[in-house]
Amino acid sequence: MAGENRLAAEVSPYLRQHATNPVDWYPWEDAAFAKALAEDKPVFLSIGYSTCHWCHVMAHESFEDAEVAKALADGFVAVKVDREERPDVDAVYMAACQALTGRGGWPLTILMFPDGRPFFAGTYLPKVGAPGRPGLLDILAAARQAWNGRRGELESATGRILDHLRDSAAAQGDIPGPDIFKTALDQLSRSFDAARGGFGPAPKFPSPHILLFLLDQAARTGDPAPRAMAERTLTAMALGGIHDHIGHGYHRYSTDADWLVPHFEKMLSDQSMLLLAHAETAHAAPDDASRSFHRQAALDLAGYMDRALSAPDGGFFTAEDADSEGVEGKFYVWTADEIRAVLPESDAAFFMDLYGFAEDGNFHDESTRRKTGANIPHLTQPVRQWAAARGLDPDAAADRAEAIRQRLFAVRELRVHPSRDEKILADTNGLAIAALARAARRLDQPRLAERAQAAANFVLTHMRDGNGRLLHRFCDGQAAVSGFLDDYAFLAWGLFELHQTTLDPGHLDAALALADILAARFADPKRGGFFLTADDAESLALRPKDLFDAAVPSGNAVALFLLTALGRLAHRPDLEDAARTVIPALAPLAADYPAGFTHFLSALAFATGPDALATVTGDPDAPDTMALLAALRRAGAPGLLVTLVPDAEPAKVSLCRDRTCLPPVGSVEELEGILGEGIS
Repeated sequence: MAGENRLAAEVSPYLRQHATNPVDWYPWEDAAFAKALAEDKPVFLSIGYSTCHWCHVMAHESFEDAEVAKALADGFVAVKVDREERPDVDAVYMAACQALTGRGGWPLTILMFPDGRPFFAGTYLPKVGAPGRPGLLDILAAARQAWNGRRGELESATGRILDHLRDSAAAQGDIPGPDIFKTALDQLSRSFDAARGGFGPAPKFPSPHILLFLLDQAARTGDPAPRAMAERTLTAMALGGIHDHIGHGYHRYSTDADWLVPHFEKMLSDQSMLLLAHAETAHAAPDDASRSFHRQAALDLAGYMDRALSAPDGGFFTAEDADSEGVEGKFYVWTADEIRAVLPESDAAFFMDLYGFAEDGNFHDESTRRKTGANIPHLTQPVRQWAAARGLDPDAAADRAEAIRQRLFAVRELRVHPSRDEKILADTNGLAIAALARAARRLDQPRLAERAQAAANFVLTHMRDGNGRLLHRFCDGQAAVSGFLDDYAFLAWGLFELHQTTLDPGHLDAALALADILAARFADPKRGGFFLTADDAESLALRPKDLFDAAVPSGNAVALFLLTALGRLAHRPDLEDAARTVIPALAPLAADYPAGFTHFLSALAFATGPDALATVTGDPDAPDTMALLAALRRAGAPGLLVTLVPDAEPAKVSLCRDRTCLPPVGSVEELEGILGEGIS
């Protein structure tokens, strides 16, 4: 098509969004760097993703602008990268940005030599600057002058950046003692917002791995305080505007401290980790009301994933955008008049009272702080509690609220939807599989395991090469990009959780096959742990290694848990040895601020704690076997692994702790007695 650039031939939805820009974009390919070298030009690298709001803003302001396109064409070779398609490229240059500026984010803007060495980094840049803040055109002009007249300064700058990044790689450290868990809990307690849930000031991110750590620590220590922090936070999010009360699912983060005004993007990775947190909270809840609330929240979330993010043949798409019709959040908000137009007067009044509507809106414009007239549905209490406080029948009020929700959902479906990123990624699908599989056994919902199985089948069938190696991305019928650490670790984690839920040995075998590749191809023999890229991957300016828990757990933290669990289940000490290399690699970093490494700490508690294995022998379909398995699932003891050995004899369970086994028991009562005493 006339007016399209090279990105029109790409399959990434994000790259295609830029296919009609006047900028002469290249994808990340050898031709771009060869052109830069031949023409003696620096490379302008822009990294983003399809549902990134500020990526859209910068695209509209700058990359759709002829003046910017000319400035780039005159002095640079422009390269676009989808960070979700190439997390390795993103990891290298995000580290450079953080080293240079002390912060990071997307869109990520990099200027670099034709061989990939960066000399400038930034995030969102307006086209034209303001006092104290240069714009994109200013930076391009200054960079071009420096390139032509002071290139030695740029060489020195890029050398310092790369030296800093190499030197800052984690050094080896000792295995942390138990004080590290207490320190993390103390740090989280100090930053906990007891009134509103969450940690620290606005903006507030869901950070479900923090909640999972708190729940795990409560279960291991018997102290209810960590569980209370997790439950308060997750409940506040479920009540707040960060939760889509009409269509379910969670938005990316809250711009305010009250969880009311979200950044409206929805990502599969967030849904998966929050599903896990809700399921674990429901399992650990101390009372029926809390248990029911989080159980329903988990089921609603799983339903959203299946309805809105399902791909044909079983996989899951990546995300839904924040914007529709060029406006962030337009799809999700309502005016009072819109509610009255579609509901009977009494239902409209009931709904707007319940969900905190105001005539002039509760949604403030970020730039002007003025009310927009739009409302974000949110709750101050669970519906039944709200009804009881007003003298209404709680069950009748809940039924009425659900009927209204369904009617409003049908109306909202007629609106222009936000765009959906229809990439399928192996790593985020692995998270979804893990969450659905564990939620299936925590909530006794086998259908969730069936949905996880469908996603696992898709990835294993469509996203591997001829040698059984994973491919990271599937889109438009094409699988491509060699798998990264997170692909192997997260997918194997999902398969492990499927095995623990279904006890199908095929899932264990598939997880072990991925684990063997992970241990062989990604290990860092000098510093321990695992690189993001395999040993035969494309060579970049640095070989990236992700050690920090961010929006999702680090691949290294998941690998520590996964390889330990698989090693214990399969009697593979080599996998346990590989897992333990993560500990000294991460320990020095975690020691400085353990609350920033909570998924690592959860994995550390598992890996260094007592191994506990329950071996069930019996007919898998017999009532006595199923009753014993159900008792094990109800207990959910931290660190307890379960395996099934088919046998025609009456069912029994052998419980082993630290390689010491108790006599087999054959009744649920005996089993629950032992579990009640604590085995891990």
